Amino acid sequence: MTPADLIHNRYGIVPFEPPEEVAPALAALLDRRVTRRYRADEVPDPLLDTILAAAQSAPSKSDLQQYSIVVTRDPAKIAKVADWIGTMPWIKDAPVLLLFCGDMRRGQQACAKHGRPHANNNMDTFLNTAVDAALAMGMAIAAADAAGLGTCPISYVRSHIEKVAPLFGLPEGVYPVAGLSLGWPAARNEVTPRLPPSVVVHRETYRDTGLEDALSDYDALRPKQKPRYPEIHGPAPEGCTWSENAARQLSVPERFGFRTWLRLRGFALD
Repeated sequence: MTPADLIHNRYGIVPFEPPEEVAPALAALLDRRVTRRYRADEVPDPLLDTILAAAQSAPSKSDLQQYSIVVTRDPAKIAKVADWIGTMPWIKDAPVLLLFCGDMRRGQQACAKHGRPHANNNMDTFLNTAVDAALAMGMAIAAADAAGLGTCPISYVRSHIEKVAPLFGLPEGVYPVAGLSLGWPAARNEVTPRLPPSVVVHRETYRDTGLEDALSDYDALRPKQKPRYPEIHGPAPEGCTWSENAARQLSVPERFGFRTWLRLRGFALD
């Protein structure tokens, strides 16, 4: 596909004129898709280790590297996570599940090693650990795609944090940011059209004038969807627009006890 084709697939329109040619790595990023159907084939250890090395190549705040990645191939563990979530049975088909975690503990241990107090148990450090983990996960996704593997991020691990944390042996100062299923795709999903750059990209200063019209145009561009998780977000007629589904999800509180759990696990969040 040409760059214009890739941009059209990503937005449903071509909102700017792309170059006539782009590097293969950039084309692959533009064509990224989630994978929710996996073959049973194993992912070889050397390949997985290389993907994890790519994840560790992500930028990190002040080179503090405040994240950890827990790898599991244990089908019983993967099945438990899928069963707890309840709405994503396809997780069980993935041969690998990665758990990307924010990690304040390692910094605390480094301070103790050198006889210094850890004076940054605060909201800023919590945010930095989450961003570090997210950057590493993004690099893992790109690396897996480049290797022909498929992935799907799973934020719902935080909805069952009180069970997920002990399952993976997470100590104080470490918490799950998101899971990532990984394996060989049995089928490729369609590209998910994104909001137009005019909504997301702001030049020089933030502007959201015309947002309501832009959302209506985006809703019209995307095919209508089934209501997401009606058992959680309430009943809705078939044929929800993107903004309707977003509003339904955001109108129901999620992970109400997350802050309490974090504080019990050593995060001050001040």
